[in-house]
Amino acid sequence: MSDHNDVRELAKRRGFFFQTSEAYGGTGGFFTFGPTGATLKRNVEEAWRQQFVVKEGNMEIEAPTVMAEPVFEASGHLDGFDDMLVGCPECDERTRADHIVEDAPETGIEEAESLPTDRVGEIIAEHGLTCPNCEAPLAGQEVTEFNLMFETTIGPGSGQSGFLRPETAQGIFVEFPRLKEYARNKLPFGVTQIGRSYRNEINPRKGLVRVREFTQAELELFIDPESDEPPLEKVRDVEVTLYPQAAQEAEDGQPVEMAIGDAVDDGIIASDWVAYYLGIAKRWYEQIGIDMGRFRYRQHRSGELAHYAADCWDAEAEVGGDWVEITGFAYRSDYDLHKHQEHSGEGNSYEVFHEYDEQKTVERPVVDPDMSVLGPEFGDAAPAVAEALQELAERNPSAFEEEEVTIEVKGETVNISTDVAGFRYEEQTETGEHRRPHVVEPSFGIDRIVYALIEHAMRVEAAENGQSDRQFLALELSVAPQFAGVFPMESRNGVQAVANDLVDDLRDAGVEAMLDESGSIGRRYYRQDEVGTPFCITVDPAGLDGEGPDVVTLRERDTTDQVWVPLDKVVDVLVRLQAGSISFDELRDQYPLRGSNQTEPIGFA
Repeated sequence: MSDHNDVRELAKRRGFFFQTSEAYGGTGGFFTFGPTGATLKRNVEEAWRQQFVVKEGNMEIEAPTVMAEPVFEASGHLDGFDDMLVGCPECDERTRADHIVEDAPETGIEEAESLPTDRVGEIIAEHGLTCPNCEAPLAGQEVTEFNLMFETTIGPGSGQSGFLRPETAQGIFVEFPRLKEYARNKLPFGVTQIGRSYRNEINPRKGLVRVREFTQAELELFIDPESDEPPLEKVRDVEVTLYPQAAQEAEDGQPVEMAIGDAVDDGIIASDWVAYYLGIAKRWYEQIGIDMGRFRYRQHRSGELAHYAADCWDAEAEVGGDWVEITGFAYRSDYDLHKHQEHSGEGNSYEVFHEYDEQKTVERPVVDPDMSVLGPEFGDAAPAVAEALQELAERNPSAFEEEEVTIEVKGETVNISTDVAGFRYEEQTETGEHRRPHVVEPSFGIDRIVYALIEHAMRVEAAENGQSDRQFLALELSVAPQFAGVFPMESRNGVQAVANDLVDDLRDAGVEAMLDESGSIGRRYYRQDEVGTPFCITVDPAGLDGEGPDVVTLRERDTTDQVWVPLDKVVDVLVRLQAGSISFDELRDQYPLRGSNQTEPIGFA
C-alpha cells in the first residue's frame, strides 16, 4: 500500500501537484497542479459535471469567491465555522487540538472533532500529550476555537468587510430568488457549482488532504419536503459499505455491507434523498476509479453534525492508512434559505408559491390598528409598530387574548392595548401558499478525490531478470490525463514524419496525445506508465517497410500486451477506445498480437 510520501514523490516528479512558491520556501496549505495533475483534475470535474449536471438535469452557475460579510453572518459561518486550536508554551506552534488527540494511539479516539473544547483539553492532560513540533507537554494549555475564514476588504480604504468563501454553497443560496425564476418556480430543482473555496487551516498536512485553497463540486437540490420524493428505485439495489453512528459508538462496531434500499427500510439512512445520492455517487466513484475495497460511507455522530444538517453522511476513502472524507451528503432542511430570508428582509422571495388544486377559504389572523392612537404616540415608528403587530398575529395569535400584547420595535419593547391593535380573524380565499424549500446537498472535494485516485491507482510489478520494478497508475480511461503516447523508434526513413502526423491526427480527433522521442523505448514506456497513459503507439521501420499496409504497435498499459494495428485505422481505434465503444480485449481478437520475440508484423499480407 502506498503512503503519503510515495504519492507526493510521484506527484512532484511527474507533474501532478507540488507545493506552491517553492522558490520562496513554499507556502503551507497551497499546491499547484502541474500539467498532468491539472488535466486529471479537469477530467474528474467533467466526469462529475456529466453525472450531476447533465444526467441529473440540474443547472450550473459560477458565483464570486469573495462575498460580503452579511452573507456569512446570515449563514452562521461567522459564529460556527471553527476548529480547535492549542498553542505550545515552548515553540509557540499552533496545532489542531483534536488532531493531537486522534493521532495519539493511547487515547483510542478516532474522531475528536465532535467533543467540547474543555474535554479535548482534559484528554490532552490525562494522556500527557505533547507538541508535535518540539514534544513539549501541552497539559494545561487552553484549547480555543479558531475561525477558519479568510477576511478581506472590498473596495479602497476601510471599504466593506468581506470573506473568501469557505464553501461554494452560499453563492447558490443567496441567489435563490433569481434561480427559482430560471426553474419556473417548480420544485424540485437543483443548482450546481464547481469552484474554489478557502479555509485558513491551522495545520495543513498530507498533501492535498488538508489545504487552504481547494476545489469543491456542490449540488444544492431544492425540494418540497411534503410532496417531493427521489427516484429511489434507481439505486435500491446498489450495495454500499455503511458505518452508522451506532456502529461507531459500539465497542466492537464495524461497517456493514448492505443495499441502499435495505438501509432506508431499516432506518439506517433517515433521508430517502440522501440515500438516493449515496447510491448515485457510489456508481460514480466506481466509474472514475476509486477502489471500493478502500471506500465507505460514515454517518456523522450527533456531536459533529454541522449547524445546518439534520442528517449527514461522509464518503470516505482510505489513503495513506487514514480514512479521509472526500464528500459530504447532508440534509440541510430549510436552514440556509430561512437565514437569508430573515437577514436580507426579502420576505417570501426565498419561498416558492405552491398552487392548490382547488381554492381554499381559510380564516387568517389580522390586525387593523388604530393609527389615530399609534401615530401621536410613536410618530415615525407607527408603521413599524403596525407591522410588528401583524407579525405577532401570524406567529402567535393567542397573545391577543390578553389585555395587552408586547412587541419589539427597533430594539425597544413596546406594550400595546389589544383594543388598539384591532385583532380579528377574517375569511380569505387562497389559491395557494408560499413554501420554503428544504435542501439536499452532496458536496464533493475534488482535490481529495484526485489525491485518492492517484494513490488507489498506484501499482508496482516486481521485475524479473534483475530489471527494475515497473510502477504505473492504473487510472480509468475517462480520467487519465493523457490518453496516448506516440514513440518514433528513429528519426530516419520517414518514421519521425509518420509519428508527427499521427500525433496531429489524434489531437484533431479529440484524443489527448503526446510525442515522446527521448531515451530508450523502455524508458518511454516507464514515463507514460507512471502518469497513467492507457495506450502507447510505437512507430518503427518494421511496421512501415513491409509489403502489406503500414502498421504500428499499440500497447496497453495494465497488461503491457501489444497488437499490430494498420496505420490508417489507429486513429479510429483510439477514438473508439476513448469513447468506450471497443475494449482492448476485443482488439486482441481483431488484430495480431505482437510477441516479445517477434520483430515483423504479421497477419496483414
